[in-house]
Amino acid sequence: MNERKDSNIWPGINYDDPIAARAWLARLGFAEGILVEGDGDGEVRHSEMLWPDGGRVMIHSPGNFGPPATGAGNIYVVVTDPDAVYVRARDLGATLVRDMAEEDYGSRGFSIADAEGNVWSFGTYAG
Repeated sequence: MNERKDSNIWPGINYDDPIAARAWLARLGFAEGILVEGDGDGEVRHSEMLWPDGGRVMIHSPGNFGPPATGAGNIYVVVTDPDAVYVRARDLGATLVRDMAEEDYGSRGFSIADAEGNVWSFGTYAG
């Protein structure tokens, strides 16, 4: 059987304001990783935000990787303590998409939208 290496897939999300997105994610509990800025005006060519339980997401300006669309992402983050993240999200004034719930498949979690419309789901289901 092959060993799972879930950390080898890093989703990337385009933001019109990637610096604000990084700050928002940091307040949710992500650690700030590498930041490669562009030629000015808040452009981010590449950056990483690391989740303390493992994994990361790349945050960048539109057009640096793929099409220039923003607000179309949907990310699921496995958490050990969804209630703590839920409190941080509520304190941020995040838009609630799906309230905290116990799912019939054994997960506990919720979903929120960021300022640019991307949906972030946090839950205990790890596959």
